[in-house]
Amino acid sequence: MSLPVVAIVGRPNVGKSSLFNWLAGRRIAIVDPTAGVTRDRVATTIQLDDRLVELIDTGGMGVEDVDNLTAQIEQQIQFGIDQASVLLFVVDARCGISSLDLDVARRMRATNKPVILVANKADVPELDPDAVEFYKLGLGEPLCVSAMQNRGKPELHKIIKRLLPAVSDEPYPRDISLKVAIVGRRNTGKSTFINCLAEGERMIVSEVAGTTRDSVDVRFERDGKAFIAIDTAGVRKKKSLASDIEFYSMHRAERSIRRADVVLLFLDAPEPISKVDKQLAEYILNNHKPAVFVVNKWDLMDPMPTGTLAEYVRKTFPSLDHVPIAFITAKVGKNVQAVLNLAQTLHKQASSRVGTGDLNRVLRDALEANPPPMRQNRRPKIYYATQVAANPPTIVLFTNGPELIDNTYLRYVLRTFRDQLPFPEVSIRLELRRKVRVVGEADNDAPEEIAATTTAKAAKPKKSAKPKPSKARKTSGPELWKDM
Repeated sequence: MSLPVVAIVGRPNVGKSSLFNWLAGRRIAIVDPTAGVTRDRVATTIQLDDRLVELIDTGGMGVEDVDNLTAQIEQQIQFGIDQASVLLFVVDARCGISSLDLDVARRMRATNKPVILVANKADVPELDPDAVEFYKLGLGEPLCVSAMQNRGKPELHKIIKRLLPAVSDEPYPRDISLKVAIVGRRNTGKSTFINCLAEGERMIVSEVAGTTRDSVDVRFERDGKAFIAIDTAGVRKKKSLASDIEFYSMHRAERSIRRADVVLLFLDAPEPISKVDKQLAEYILNNHKPAVFVVNKWDLMDPMPTGTLAEYVRKTFPSLDHVPIAFITAKVGKNVQAVLNLAQTLHKQASSRVGTGDLNRVLRDALEANPPPMRQNRRPKIYYATQVAANPPTIVLFTNGPELIDNTYLRYVLRTFRDQLPFPEVSIRLELRRKVRVVGEADNDAPEEIAATTTAKAAKPKKSAKPKPSKARKTSGPELWKDM
């Protein structure tokens, strides 16, 4: 059973996206005074008491898109209307009725679906009497609300719930198995990939760069499992952002990376890797997200062997040599299912946990094969390791001084963990902590210590002399990829 759908419709600039975010309880859709900002259907799930509802934001009816995407936007609006169980027709309480409102009202009356007339921007009760003119639309009594001033939400919830279809005995949809964020530069085929996964025209696809503006969650099912694919706006250089809309789009793309289980970084096969691609890769790395390099439009590179481009990607991203590379042609659906299967495998790796005994056996072998070098005239020691979290796998190394272990040796330890542990293709978060010693305990007497060298030297007895005062030096753990 699918969830009942509540679709928000209306002419441009009446506050549909503000109302959507207000009902959702968080900022999802981009809100901007520019008409026609919303193009695709933006959806989220909200709860009305004991009912789950899918809420959909649509583009403005009657808008003339600057990129000649009016027909595609209208098609997305119609898809939302056809899916809806209840329609929220939003009007502007301060501006009154416009000719576009009359056009939308005629379209609403033809749907034969429950319609709630919502007079938005009624920030104060003194504006409520002005809303009586909306009776002319023939859709009943307008409900005065204000998304900006948080006014009228309980009343709106009550009316929506009353108009929803009866609860079915069928179970609710399956829980989400995986959230996959699709990110990349503009015009790399991200929306085409989403439509292929959803098996329908879920996103507007156009040759115009920057067609997608919002981060859109698209739910679909494969092999009895439910997934969410997060389509994001194409990212540009910060200095090239032409408007506030592109600025918001970029930040929503970054937020999508943070909340995803796996990130697919799309690369355009015919185009060289750019600075934007490198910045996105670094952001993914800093957030320790499992990722896949997805090289799209591979049909345009025939007959180049995949190994040639794979070598180019590896040389460009040396710190991400563990990230798998997939070659697809989203336009015809080639290898799309294989990428989804790979994303599930990576999520399984990132969710794995390793026992402390197995982890320390691998660490002991690594230390014996290649002990850490001397630093600051001291011998670094790693006593033991433990995994403290998953998604991402987080391993803590207890040492005699985090500042004594450099980045090069940390990369060696990470590479060993990937080779020997069930995390071969995902990012591992490695943390260093100073082992707290009990008063009177010798540094090399800890029973859980893993020797940093293969031979131990006898410790010389210390003279009982008063320690000399030394200047306090601020130390901190090394940045894992500081020299990326």
